Amino acid sequence: MNLKQLEYFVRVAELGSFSKASRVLGVAQPALSRQVRALETDLRETLLLRDGRGVRMTQAGQRLFEHSIGILQLVARAREDIAASRDEPSGRIVVGMPPSIARRLTLPLVEAFAARLPRARLAIVEGLSAHIAEWTVTGRVDVGVLYDPEPQPGLETVPLFEEPLALIERGSARARRTAATVPLHELSRHPLILPERAHTFRKLLETQAAHAGIKLDIAWEVSGVPIIIDLVCAGHGCAVLTPNAVSAWPRGAELVVRPIVEPALRTVLSIATSSRRRPTPLGTRVIALLRELAQRMAPAR
Repeated sequence: MNLKQLEYFVRVAELGSFSKASRVLGVAQPALSRQVRALETDLRETLLLRDGRGVRMTQAGQRLFEHSIGILQLVARAREDIAASRDEPSGRIVVGMPPSIARRLTLPLVEAFAARLPRARLAIVEGLSAHIAEWTVTGRVDVGVLYDPEPQPGLETVPLFEEPLALIERGSARARRTAATVPLHELSRHPLILPERAHTFRKLLETQAAHAGIKLDIAWEVSGVPIIIDLVCAGHGCAVLTPNAVSAWPRGAELVVRPIVEPALRTVLSIATSSRRRPTPLGTRVIALLRELAQRMAPAR
């Protein structure tokens, strides 16, 4: 097993095709197939199943894929660390964040990154906070921006700011006449459109509702913030989101945002890194940049 074989295997698995991987890597397809076959022979396992539509990973292939991502990331970081010690930071860094934050943070982050770190490359991936935490621990993401990270081995977090959770309603005349806040117990009167249970907002809301003895009326389960907002605008129910999540989307102006009180529900946006890997100079610069940009997004106190 060598790094070239792992790199080829990962690219084929990601793209689901030897021919696509051949074009991306600039390697002849027969040579690519030989390297992957040699890897399978060395491990005595079938890693990829080939059919007329492409390839898919076996269970053994999926396990090796997860290991390979971490191995290749570590090698890349080692190279970047050595190169950065000679001059300004270089190399590639992957930042993961939820869609609601990515919508507001991606453009300023890309612009600041290009201006301050011209020799480096930036990749941004989106996912639920729970997924970003997992990707950060396994090395698929170098720096995560996520809500309410749960304590776990291998993950270090630094809070950025707190933000209230709010009931999001369609902007009817009645909704605009209601109070600026809404007590938690009144949520039982509203049909709710909530993300799946893996979402941090959903966990926080259900935990507090259970403590208060409140039964929530969950009308729809939808994980995408833009789709949730569209459904609220169309009158299919209400949502529980942060004000930042609403303001990030064009249709946010059609909605009424009422912070939840009695008790107030607040979520914490944090930066996460792996405690098992020493930050590279590039990683340190990007974390500082994210903290600077997040201060502009923080709600006024």
